Amino acid sequence: MNSPVPYTGSEKESLHAALDRHRDVVLWKLEGLDDEQVRRPMTPTGTNLLGLVKHLATVEYGWFCASFGYEVEKLWFDPATEDMTVAPDETTAGILAFYDRARAAADRAIEKTDLDVTGTSWNGRTVSMRWVLIHMLEDVVRHAGHMDIVRELIDGSTGDHPRPVPSGA
Repeated sequence: MNSPVPYTGSEKESLHAALDRHRDVVLWKLEGLDDEQVRRPMTPTGTNLLGLVKHLATVEYGWFCASFGYEVEKLWFDPATEDMTVAPDETTAGILAFYDRARAAADRAIEKTDLDVTGTSWNGRTVSMRWVLIHMLEDVVRHAGHMDIVRELIDGSTGDHPRPVPSGA
């Protein structure tokens, strides 16, 4: 966690590293919380930490895999209406495993696809891998920010990575 973006990396390497850095923040936002806390709706619209992870897994598959013709696992929910909600029979471990699989599948697509290669998105637009990397970086950062606020409301924890405990504390 908290791997730096390379100061002199290639465009693709730098974009992917930045995405990975914020994906790790998403997971860190759940650390130390119990099942009730990660599911607790914290806004009037019901936003909760686990629902945001489920959404991010869904869009990783959609943008990186489906847009470029790579395999997407069969979803057990309607992504148009249920990607930010967590059903009572969905477990925290199950959603986290879904996110891990989506990240791994997206990483394979990123590795295999040059930045200028185009695919077709869910809405019929032609998109390049470069555009998708930028878009997904924006989406993950945006939702990590939401998660930061939700986590602060749950237990006061803030930040984008664990802070070292000062010696003598």
